[in-house]
Amino acid sequence: MPHMLEDATVGTKMKVLLTQNVDKLGRTGDIKEVSGGYGRNYLIPKRLAVLATRGQMKQAEERIAAQRKRDDIVRAEAETLAAKINGQTLRFTARVGELDRLYGSVTSADIAEKLAATISEEIDRRKIDLDEPIKRIGIYPIKIRLLSDLEPMINVVVEGEEGALEVPSPETEETAEETAEST
Repeated sequence: MPHMLEDATVGTKMKVLLTQNVDKLGRTGDIKEVSGGYGRNYLIPKRLAVLATRGQMKQAEERIAAQRKRDDIVRAEAETLAAKINGQTLRFTARVGELDRLYGSVTSADIAEKLAATISEEIDRRKIDLDEPIKRIGIYPIKIRLLSDLEPMINVVVEGEEGALEVPSPETEETAEETAEST
């Protein structure tokens, strides 16, 4: 007796249910019509898809409904968190050297820790959109990536400590040079 896949798909199109995201084809749970060879020789053997039978389609619909419910819960939680985060101002005080450069830096981990203390909820440091650590005093608008389309903004203010090394003025440098020359 011929195999079901061979019999149903030789030289024709076939419907498959994607079990994983496939580039340029679709996402998990999508039902796609593909050429028989592509489905039989690539998608199904690599477990990227299964033949779309009535039973498989019903299971997929149930999985999709459950996933949508989970996604809705995650989105609601993220929107609540975004409302708490949006517009927050975090202040950091650090020792400052010449040209307003910090001794050390303010990292995404520092921002996540201070933000968590401010809003009483943990934030993963990887969600903080900071290309490189902050090394100068100033005000920095920072995005927090909660979801791909939900990015509240915070302001990070980095200030110098009192008594920290200040940038010498040109007059101070001249008097220091004169003192060095006279000795």
